[in-house]
Amino acid sequence: MSAGLERRVVFDFEIDFSNGGGLQGQGFRLDLDSGDSDIDEAALAECIVRDLRLLMVGEVRILRKRVIEEPHKRRVTAAPELS
Repeated sequence: MSAGLERRVVFDFEIDFSNGGGLQGQGFRLDLDSGDSDIDEAALAECIVRDLRLLMVGEVRILRKRVIEEPHKRRVTAAPELS
C-alpha cells in the first residue's frame, strides 16, 4: 500500500446481545486512523460497537477482514460519551 493514501477496513461481522438477539453486517467499511496499516479483531470489534452505539453487547465475531486503500467517507470526530 502506498504511503499517504487513506485506508479503510472492509469486514463482515456478527454481534450477539446479552439480552437476546443479534446483528449481522456484510461488507461493512470503517475508516482507519492515519498511519494504521491493519487493525486486530479485538480493536475492530470495539470500533464497530462504539461506532454503532450499541449497548448490552455479548460476543462480537469479525469475519473476512481486509484493509483497502480508499478515501475516508466522513470526518474523524470523537464519538459522544454515552451515560
